[in-house]
Amino acid sequence: MSGMFSDLLLKAHEQSEKQRLLFLFAKTDETNKSRKREDKKGSIEPKMVVDKLPDELSEFSALVKEADGINKDWDFVFIASLGGDSNTPPTTEAAEPYLDKMTNDVMTGNNIFRYVVFDRNENPIEITAN
Repeated sequence: MSGMFSDLLLKAHEQSEKQRLLFLFAKTDETNKSRKREDKKGSIEPKMVVDKLPDELSEFSALVKEADGINKDWDFVFIASLGGDSNTPPTTEAAEPYLDKMTNDVMTGNNIFRYVVFDRNENPIEITAN
């Protein structure tokens, strides 16, 4: 599955509007330690958020290294994209309310299906709310 993050960056570059990528790093707390992957249950706690231009990123391992330099206590990264206008990407200030929304979505379990989610090893994760 490696390379999916690179595909995401490529898609961001291909958009007609300049993009800003939004990242929310989160920690899981499993409440059901089932050995079956589909039976695992728990909660997700947001740990930190950041926004970046696609040009500021090269590979997933660099994102992980940068995140770990701030806080190593995370299991997943939720990713969204925000389009700009007039060939100008959104500013960091413009991204703030969307990062707040991501945080709220993850805390409440609402709308989390709309985000791309990877674990620390760049494996895509499917998360459903129950």
